[in-house]
Amino acid sequence: MKNCLIIAGEKSGEEHALSFMSSMKEISPGCKYWGVGGDELEKEGMELIYHLREFSSFGFSEVIGKIPFYFNALKTIEKLAFEKKCKVAILIDFQDFNMRLAKKLNKNGIKVLYYVAPQAWAWKAYRAKVIEGCVHSLFTIIPFEKKWFQDRGVTRVHSVAHPLWLTYKDELKDLPKKRPYSEVKSKTRLLLLPGSRNFEVKNLLPSFIATKRELEKEFNLEVGLVVSSNVKKELVEPYLDQVDYIWKNEELSSALKWADCSLAASGTVTLATALFNVPTVVTYVGSLLNAFIYYTFLSYEGFISLANIVHEEEVFSELTQERASTYNMTMELKKIISNQSIYDDKIMTLAKTKSLISGGDFDAGEYMGKVIEEAYGN
Repeated sequence: MKNCLIIAGEKSGEEHALSFMSSMKEISPGCKYWGVGGDELEKEGMELIYHLREFSSFGFSEVIGKIPFYFNALKTIEKLAFEKKCKVAILIDFQDFNMRLAKKLNKNGIKVLYYVAPQAWAWKAYRAKVIEGCVHSLFTIIPFEKKWFQDRGVTRVHSVAHPLWLTYKDELKDLPKKRPYSEVKSKTRLLLLPGSRNFEVKNLLPSFIATKRELEKEFNLEVGLVVSSNVKKELVEPYLDQVDYIWKNEELSSALKWADCSLAASGTVTLATALFNVPTVVTYVGSLLNAFIYYTFLSYEGFISLANIVHEEEVFSELTQERASTYNMTMELKKIISNQSIYDDKIMTLAKTKSLISGGDFDAGEYMGKVIEEAYGN
């Protein structure tokens, strides 16, 4: 029996897997999928050994507390891969865990397909050599990554469309034209995106609301808020009377079509705001331990937001840790709202985002399906 291990340890990983699952099933019918995922992958017929809720963590301090769990999971998955006579594994993002697992699986003769390349350019450049030694094929979703890995000896690298592009490409074909600056200045539609994790919302939403109040002293605002179902209600409810519109996380595209500008937690959502041509101020506030490790050990000195990383320039202002103050948020948004030249320049730059992440005609799911078929001699 053909079977394939999938490790999607975070919600974004599950979304990646769903984006290529149909193509895999078409090329390799009858293959059974198992591993780590969420409810949506389970609906697709995947056998969950662990639910992604058990795997999810954010920041160094959370990861440290779960180290025993992760080591036990590594042993369990390796053992099951042997028992199931698995020949192909698709590891998605989740780099610290998946890099360790890739080495173990490779030693057992399992072909490892690594989707969403580890950000070795930010953390550990030596990982390029490790990848070449234990990964059959590497898939990159950020424009410069393919060449970066190839220059460091990784031979099988495929640049694929970013999953956000695949998610929104149909909507982006008919994206409404941005409102004229005169209308933006007259009444600004400000969208608040405080994140999908409890700690993000707890740290950021109070400051977002305070920033909204400061801006109202000078500008006529309409304010929208996107609320994730993952976030505890008590973290959001005290602020609902401060906003004019509320969207669920699943309605993000509708919120972005409405917005003139946004205030956002750092994360994938910043690339979504770029795709929908919404000038954004990006913020991040983590624990003191996370901040200490980040600034002490991280060799990468570039941007934190995906939009800036993809564009390789500061399209969005970034406010981290103590810089993520109400004052700084207010000042950065004022620059966007009050200056037509800055606003128009950002819109022009953001319009290039689609071409940067749309990828070529390479179909990752079709390729993966073929690898599965070849591994089982079909």
